[in-house]
Amino acid sequence: MAEFTHFGRGGNPTMVDVSDKPVTDRTATACARVVMQETTLRLILEGQAKKGDVLGVARLAGIMAAKRTADLIPLCHPLPISAVTVELTPALPDAVDIAASVRTTGRTGVEMEALTAASVAALTVYDMCKSVDRGMRIEAVRVTRKEGGKSGSWRRD
Repeated sequence: MAEFTHFGRGGNPTMVDVSDKPVTDRTATACARVVMQETTLRLILEGQAKKGDVLGVARLAGIMAAKRTADLIPLCHPLPISAVTVELTPALPDAVDIAASVRTTGRTGVEMEALTAASVAALTVYDMCKSVDRGMRIEAVRVTRKEGGKSGSWRRD
């Protein structure tokens, strides 16, 4: 069984030393879903949300969050991100699907950056719509794909 990499002697948390790893192209995609009332999705699609363009603001929030991941997750390495895309797709009748992809050339992967982007985009949808639908749920946050590094490519089935 694989061991956790973020614990040193005595079980103390530690940042993984990646200095001996080769620099490779790395990408990761993470997804999330925001489930809501049908009327809430209709307001979003019709541009009637009081706070403005829900999907546009959530996209921007996800991109910004990916760039700040190392500030949020204590043992993440700060990475020079090459690209971030955040796609928000209406899933009729009552949800928004989010897919965030992050790319870098470096010594460690960008799974946490992709997860952070998808999560913050979902939180932004919630924030912008909570005045009309406090019962929204954020669900299915997960990595769906990663490429690069020692472990190579992986896709969620």
